[in-house]
Amino acid sequence: MNEKALKTLEYTKIISQLTEFAGSVPGKELCKNLLPSSDLGEIQQMQKETSDALSRIYQKGSISFSGVTDVRGSLKRLEIGSILSIEELLRICRLLETCSRVKAFSRRENAEEAPDSLDGLFEELQPLTLLSSEIRRCIVSEEEISDDATPALRQIRRSIKLTNDKVHSQLSSMVNGSMRTYLQDAVITMRNGRYCIPVKSEHRGQVSGMIHDQSSTGSTIFVEPMAVVKLNNELRELELKEEKEIEVVLSNLSERAAEESEAILEDLKLLTKLDFIFARAQLSKSYNGSEPDFNDQGIVNIKKGRHPLLDKHKVVPIDIRLGDDFNLLIITGPNTGGKTVSLKTVGLFTLMGQAGLHIPAFDHSRLSVFEEVFADIGDEQSIEQSLSTFSSHMTNIVSILKHVNDHSLVLFDELGAGTDPTEGAALAIAILSRLHRENVRAMATTHYSELKVFALTTPGVENGCCEFSVETLQPTYRLLIGIPGKSNAFAISEKLGLPKAVIEEAREQISEQDESFEDLLSDLEHSRVTIEQEQEEIRRYKSEIEGLKKQLELKQQKLENSRENILREANEQALAALREAKEFADTTIKNFNKFGKANISAREMELERSRLREKMSNVEKKLADKKAPAPKKELKPRELKIGDSVKVLSLNLKGTVSTLPNAKGDLFVQMGILRSQVNIKDLELLDEPSVTGPGLSKTGTGKIKMSKSSYVGTEINLLGKTTDEAIAELDKYLDDAYLAHIPQVRVVHGKGTGALRKAVHAYLRRAKNVANYRLGEFGEGDAGVTIVEFK
Repeated sequence: MNEKALKTLEYTKIISQLTEFAGSVPGKELCKNLLPSSDLGEIQQMQKETSDALSRIYQKGSISFSGVTDVRGSLKRLEIGSILSIEELLRICRLLETCSRVKAFSRRENAEEAPDSLDGLFEELQPLTLLSSEIRRCIVSEEEISDDATPALRQIRRSIKLTNDKVHSQLSSMVNGSMRTYLQDAVITMRNGRYCIPVKSEHRGQVSGMIHDQSSTGSTIFVEPMAVVKLNNELRELELKEEKEIEVVLSNLSERAAEESEAILEDLKLLTKLDFIFARAQLSKSYNGSEPDFNDQGIVNIKKGRHPLLDKHKVVPIDIRLGDDFNLLIITGPNTGGKTVSLKTVGLFTLMGQAGLHIPAFDHSRLSVFEEVFADIGDEQSIEQSLSTFSSHMTNIVSILKHVNDHSLVLFDELGAGTDPTEGAALAIAILSRLHRENVRAMATTHYSELKVFALTTPGVENGCCEFSVETLQPTYRLLIGIPGKSNAFAISEKLGLPKAVIEEAREQISEQDESFEDLLSDLEHSRVTIEQEQEEIRRYKSEIEGLKKQLELKQQKLENSRENILREANEQALAALREAKEFADTTIKNFNKFGKANISAREMELERSRLREKMSNVEKKLADKKAPAPKKELKPRELKIGDSVKVLSLNLKGTVSTLPNAKGDLFVQMGILRSQVNIKDLELLDEPSVTGPGLSKTGTGKIKMSKSSYVGTEINLLGKTTDEAIAELDKYLDDAYLAHIPQVRVVHGKGTGALRKAVHAYLRRAKNVANYRLGEFGEGDAGVTIVEFK
């Protein structure tokens, strides 16, 4: 593609946006160098990769490639046997850890999911966990090697510590003993890597040892006492041994990295490509893009396309067709009506699509593969070259005509403008006729009526216009294909207050043929608006009918379900009643037989009859009690807030709302230590007793609920949560703990990577009720716990 078209159509701005989404330096380089392709197979493959990456982002969220760094220089050094530095080994380690994280991201939760175009790239990744784990085990940071890197290093550092302790012990005894009067200060200092004491220059003879330095005034000399010279020598020897052992550690790690250098290089290439692909997907997500369908027949059909550089909340979607029924589209309409934006949208979408990027349009919009896109858009006036606007445009057009072919897309803005209207219109028709004969796909904007007639009378050429409302004197920015734009100069002038006499005189200046043509355009426009209104009304009626049909089907289904439930419950109740009646009958007959044989009096039989009647009454009462009481008032989801006090009617328990109701009306309620899921129909909102007092945050009525903090503990566990989930839960917990007058709480976040700890501390710095916070000490949880104190 020619550089001029890329710049004119603002493709470079899209590339700048794309680069921002890449997480690594190598990935950003790939984004910066992305150019449109003219290979249909390559374009379709890139589009499929972008779509698959976008699908994974929607399913699992985004993934960071920030750990991907260019380690090719380090790998070259390994090829010649060099030992890598700590920083270089850590960069390789971060690369492999990113590889492992990306590999984990690629694993599918459902084994039945269909494979996609990225599976092969993910499968080829080699995390080399053993190598990265070994580097992490041996290297603590960019300045420190771990004591556990080798047994020898651990022993050397232990000896260094012991020797250091001996030196400090001896020097401390000197400083705090008899030599105190000879010293400038009672301190131990270091000069040239050796421990010394500051001796007053006049007492030099009283302190035997080696002089290593003196103060600028000469009043103090720094002496290494003879008693610690040997220990300092031992310390220096141990430090040299430590340096050599560190070199051994780095050498061993470098050798292991050299053995895997090919795999590391391949991981770098794969991660860079995946970063590039996911950057394209993130760009698509940012403007709600979709994958276009590509063809090589020159057919373009953009559905509800939105220019990606315009405000997505204000831009008006447009429909554009080209290359099926017609190859040349001439767009007319008022200034600032959207003609140029329409041109740029088609050109930019073509470039983006051929670069593997999604376009902000409806699904299955169609684009064609073009070998070149030419654009003559904007004011090309050049003062330096003494070229007028017309001359500059014509120079550009001459260049386009030299290089254009039937696999090109040509875009002209205000073709033929800047010169005599009659000659300009004639030139424009000649240029467009040349392109039309060569079967070139082209779009042009113009104000010339001659071009409207050219489009109406030439097969394969179509008119289009940007709609304009005469009532509001504002463009609608809608592109209408098949209708030429009407000149609204007279209507606009009359609306703005130009005297009618002037307008009538102007009408007399134009020919009868031109006036008839404008009237024809006006009639076409009126007919189009009427048809569109009728079609919209038909669509609305169809939508209403569909909605009513669905409601009727749903109502019928509910009635069927209710009927089945009622019949089932009635049968169950009837069966229970029959069972109870049978039991009563059996009992009565049994007693009757017993009373008859024993000659029991009628009074005792009447007493037994009363007991049976009382038993039936108790059973009926139990059945009545089993029905859950109905709430006094039916709650609606919008009436509930987290923290509201409610009563669970079926359990006869009070609790506090923990979550908001879902679509089915289910929510979680905290009832003491019990947290249970219930339905909103089983709840009744309570008015809790409230208290007021100084130092407490008040509600709008100056009160707070007592139940808010009645179950708050002194610790919150955030392990296993994302930072967003953890901060939301921590925010509510701290509010409740503060209201409960708990002076100090523990926040358990774990050690891990430290990301959750940083997020918690960042939140605590902004919290108004927090007096101070600190990491836990030994026995409190160390760095995995933060202790928070309230004001």
